[in-house]
Amino acid sequence: MELCEEREVRRKMLPPEGGADGNQNQTSETKAAQAKRKKASSERTENPIGYVIGSVDSEDGVGLCGWLLTIFSWCGVILTFPFSMCLCIKVVQEYERAVIFRLGRLLPGGAKGPGIFFVLPCIESYSKVDLRTVSFDVPPQEILTKDSVTVSVDAVVYYRVSNATVSVANVENAHHSTRLLAQTTLRNILGTKDLSQILTERETVSEAMQTTLDDATDNWGIRVERVEIKDVRLPVQLQRAMAAEAEATREARAKVIAAEGEHKSSRALKEAADILNDSPAAIQLRYLQTLNSISAEKNSTIVFPLPIDLLHHFIRS
Repeated sequence: MELCEEREVRRKMLPPEGGADGNQNQTSETKAAQAKRKKASSERTENPIGYVIGSVDSEDGVGLCGWLLTIFSWCGVILTFPFSMCLCIKVVQEYERAVIFRLGRLLPGGAKGPGIFFVLPCIESYSKVDLRTVSFDVPPQEILTKDSVTVSVDAVVYYRVSNATVSVANVENAHHSTRLLAQTTLRNILGTKDLSQILTERETVSEAMQTTLDDATDNWGIRVERVEIKDVRLPVQLQRAMAAEAEATREARAKVIAAEGEHKSSRALKEAADILNDSPAAIQLRYLQTLNSISAEKNSTIVFPLPIDLLHHFIRS
């Protein structure tokens, strides 16, 4: 009886069957997942050709069937040499790169070119990517500004492909996607600006748009080099109102300038009258100067000043 009781106690103390193995399996799966995530993050930062979507999930290789197809392709190239060279040897220009896929997988080493490269028939395909700078016009966008004014704005964007492999593998059509993103970015940025800021701070708006586009297209292998606001079209009624406001402002400024001129001239006349009053001979000199100016214009009119002092006697009488 005592032996049976001891066996039951020991049986209760033992862990259930498969419990330790299950914990070990869960731990190993967790570690494998963490290692996979770390590898993916390190590839995003350390991979010189850029991070390609799905590259971490396709590390198992081409498999036995893929190796057999590769061997058959090499055999076909060797047996049909040198005629097979017409299909295998390709050339890309200095401003182009070739992204090669073998059995649907990217070849290691990134894009090929410029110059000559080799392509296996039937199992390899390639895509040419132009690295030159491309420019396009953003169509006029009807935008409601922050101060509730509707304007039509168009722009021009200059960009180029900075990573040929990423531009082919990460996005279906990098050029078309960049054009659509430029339109939405123009709307979003100008929608947070006032009309006065759009008209006077075009360089700031262009730099903000370039930074936003460059950050968004980095995963597509696109580098936005420059963005310029071409034209800001205002409604006709708003143009008339702004012209009337500007004209009224100019008229008010002209009146203020004329009033300031009259004020200064009256002060100068007062000072001149005080000087002439203190010096009687100055009045005679001024009279002679006036006659001289009249005679220079060939005018027969002569102004003879009559002193007021002579009339004081008659006025008093």
